[in-house]
Amino acid sequence: MNLEHAICQSIATTSGGPGKPGPGQEMAGGCINRAQRLECDGIAYFVKLNQAGLLPMFEAEAEGLRALAATDSLRVPQPVCTGREGDTAWLVMEYLELGGHGSMALLGEGLAALHRVPQTRFGWSRDNTIGSTPQRNSPSDSWLEFWRERRLGFQLELAARNGFGGRLQALGAELLERFPALFEDYHPVPSLLHGDLWSGNYSFTRAGEPVIFDPAPYCGDREADVAMTELFGGFGGEFYAAYQRAWPLDPGYAQRKTLYNLYHILNHANLFGGGYASQALGMMERLLREL
Repeated sequence: MNLEHAICQSIATTSGGPGKPGPGQEMAGGCINRAQRLECDGIAYFVKLNQAGLLPMFEAEAEGLRALAATDSLRVPQPVCTGREGDTAWLVMEYLELGGHGSMALLGEGLAALHRVPQTRFGWSRDNTIGSTPQRNSPSDSWLEFWRERRLGFQLELAARNGFGGRLQALGAELLERFPALFEDYHPVPSLLHGDLWSGNYSFTRAGEPVIFDPAPYCGDREADVAMTELFGGFGGEFYAAYQRAWPLDPGYAQRKTLYNLYHILNHANLFGGGYASQALGMMERLLREL
């Protein structure tokens, strides 16, 4: 059975259709997965493809999309099915015509609405990935413990294995001891986070509706999501003004955003090397000077 036929049969099992495959078209994807537009029973779907062993990554992403959709706050592509055939795994989602123009204020309001949905604990029901890096999500009642052990501590362990030792590890250990000072007057509540919210992971439909995708979700401090929107730019003042109107940020966010973005820069160092390790070192130095 060829791959397109196997995927269409998987779709048919979910949708109840006859499973007749139509044209497939390769699409631009990210640096982790391949992507294509595939028709099945006359309906277009968006398909992510990767090695068969990475099926759990796609299963976690599908669960994350369902969790985000259940908040009824921002549009996400609806997952259809996951599966594998031979050496290839897939995730099938609804196909959305993206690339339209829309209001960044609506995106900001929608993100605040997502964050306001009550959650019980920090973490998530399963581990997932940030890029291609494992992301540990074992639940915790303590945000400081979660961030120390599951986020910064884990990335520092990976950095040590990848040859980033010396000053990076020394400052990392000091930061793990001292960062709770940033939370003396601030007590975050668990919010469902997108988890990887940079400018490449949102768009607008042709009708102008904001859409978020490619999540790495867990329940955490909402500031971590907002911080990442600032890391690589692409959101703008209208977005932040709308978010602040909907749910104002604590004044201490200006310091904590560096702590939160350090996680992503360490992850980039572990994935891509290069100047990201130096950038992480500079962020640590800045945080420790301010503590």
